[in-house]
Amino acid sequence: MADYAFDKSRRLLKACDFKPVFDNAVFKVSSKELLLLTKPNQLDHPRLGLVIAKKNVRLAAQRNRVKRIIRESFRLNQANIPALDIVVLARHSIDAMDNATLHKHLAKLWQQLQRKANRKPQ
Repeated sequence: MADYAFDKSRRLLKACDFKPVFDNAVFKVSSKELLLLTKPNQLDHPRLGLVIAKKNVRLAAQRNRVKRIIRESFRLNQANIPALDIVVLARHSIDAMDNATLHKHLAKLWQQLQRKANRKPQ
């Protein structure tokens, strides 16, 4: 049975968690709205970190909505994602997307990431 938990062990919380992903990203999956940088980790599950800059998404309510949807999408798809540290960076046009479109868009990105990770040996 899939584990749908999203506790602190599933998150990148500190700068020292984010830095290796930014410095040595192994896989990159991108679209006009989002960029996913990933690096294999030594755990048995993936971890997620979010970078939703005020410069790209002006309103706090919109930033919170985007973060909430990304976290929920990750939580539902994490069983299919290999043990990676993932940093999601938002780009300018993401706040114009509605919730359903953003969910579909993220599902495609998770599939692309899974294909890339399974194709390339870690």
